Amino acid sequence: MNNITIGGFDRQRRRAFAYYETVGGGAGGSPQANGLDGLHTHMTNTLNTPVEALEMSYPFRVNEYSVRLGSGGEGRHAGGNGIVRRWEFLAPADVTLLTERRRLRPWGLAGGGPGARGRNLLVRKGEAAVALPGKTRIKVAPGDSLVMETPGGGGWGPPSGTDSPA
Repeated sequence: MNNITIGGFDRQRRRAFAYYETVGGGAGGSPQANGLDGLHTHMTNTLNTPVEALEMSYPFRVNEYSVRLGSGGEGRHAGGNGIVRRWEFLAPADVTLLTERRRLRPWGLAGGGPGARGRNLLVRKGEAAVALPGKTRIKVAPGDSLVMETPGGGGWGPPSGTDSPA
């Protein structure tokens, strides 16, 4: 899971705001197929709200929403790729992250390789990026950005041309 909450007071709209989202990742490969890119696994009732709708309602921009190429694990059936999401804040806010697989990589099965671990980065206006832990609460200011790179799924089975696991 990759959960983010953003809350504060929007001076331009003169109202408090609260935003909560779960950001998908890569699904693991299976005996039948490669894992899918950028989706929620084992979770239901989750929307993929258009970026334009978010930007009309909240004091932030989504400057990137892309597939995290190369993050899926290798295997006969590769793991799916995660997501890259970058928010730029237009108002002061409190941000809470509750994310998984930041220290340990998603494992592969039946000889498949692990997916890439996730990563959370804070970029203060005019400063270098700083890595954040998987579970944290921070205060952000206008011009700051948060980058969330969600984990890729683990692969299934040894990659072609390698021996099966013993």
